[in-house]
Amino acid sequence: MLIGELARRTGVSARLLRYYEEQGLLAADRGPNGYRDYREEAVTTVRQVRALLRAGLTTEVIRAVLPCARGELPEFDWCVDVRAILDRELAAADARIDDLRRGRDTLAGYLTVP
Repeated sequence: MLIGELARRTGVSARLLRYYEEQGLLAADRGPNGYRDYREEAVTTVRQVRALLRAGLTTEVIRAVLPCARGELPEFDWCVDVRAILDRELAAADARIDDLRRGRDTLAGYLTVP
């Protein structure tokens, strides 16, 4: 399928699809005319990428775990290092949340001063 069709089916702009390809998250064959030709599985891959981005993962981390992703949610086959990568990302997210809470508490404290 051409990039416009993939964009329509996934709700992701052609520009963003090209970015995913540059980041190694999405692959396309090239036709004789040079146009990108995506396989049917690309729809699932784009949905996986979007879900993993919403989870707060970087494209670098997504590139590492995507080969083990199954389904649109996605679910994972526990390939080598995938659990360790996701554990590390979860710990980093928890640390960011803690930092935000401390900052929020500090700001709230400023507002309680008469």
